[in-house]
Amino acid sequence: MNRYLRSLCLAGSMALSVLTVGCAEHRYYDPYYHDYHVWSDAEIVYYRRWCAETHRDPNRDFRRISRDEQREYWSWRHTHGDDRR
Repeated sequence: MNRYLRSLCLAGSMALSVLTVGCAEHRYYDPYYHDYHVWSDAEIVYYRRWCAETHRDPNRDFRRISRDEQREYWSWRHTHGDDRR
């Protein structure tokens, strides 16, 4: 029984690790354009460009900027480059 329980725990932890690896990229819902955006390495390039153009700190985490700034970013993003992610 002990061997069975250890195997079950090991299988569960392996399954959990597989699930969390697939969630490395964040998805954001844009309520103004009613679409989703995947936050990937490519999106970081656009975010840094927006920060430079609007004189903001590019090292500031997107999740930590205000909702108004996020809305401003997504509006800018829809007019710059490929916004179909």
